[in-house]
Amino acid sequence: MEFNKIENILEKYFQGETTIAEENQLKEYFSSPDVAQHLEQYKPMFGYFSQVKEQKSTQTIPLKTKKRNVAWLSIAASAVVLLGIGTYFYTSEKNATPVTAQTELGTYDDPEEALAATQKALALLSNNVNVGIESVQYIKEYEQSKNKIFKQ
Repeated sequence: MEFNKIENILEKYFQGETTIAEENQLKEYFSSPDVAQHLEQYKPMFGYFSQVKEQKSTQTIPLKTKKRNVAWLSIAASAVVLLGIGTYFYTSEKNATPVTAQTELGTYDDPEEALAATQKALALLSNNVNVGIESVQYIKEYEQSKNKIFKQ
């Protein structure tokens, strides 16, 4: 082989631009006894690659995987959820206002007081209904005006 060609391939090799065929040429060249004097320094490197390629490991590799016990994980998650729900209901009961009995709501012992409260409630309702009726009258006037302007 030409020394210039080997030097060019070696330069490409160190730049990381060689093909597999060119790398095989380098391995063949450096494994042969007729290596140029100025390229002797690279001979151990390519000799090492061929030597390592032939080595095989006889050591057994243990393949123990870490098994997580899913049952314990799900039990722990359930406990956390239940604890959260219990805490929520406990705090919401503390903050809630006390509820009066159903029988105490809206009852009067005195009939005259009950009549006055009923009249007051009906007066409020009547005022709100009257406001609604006045609004409907405005809408009727608007409809009449609209019908006069835009005859259909």
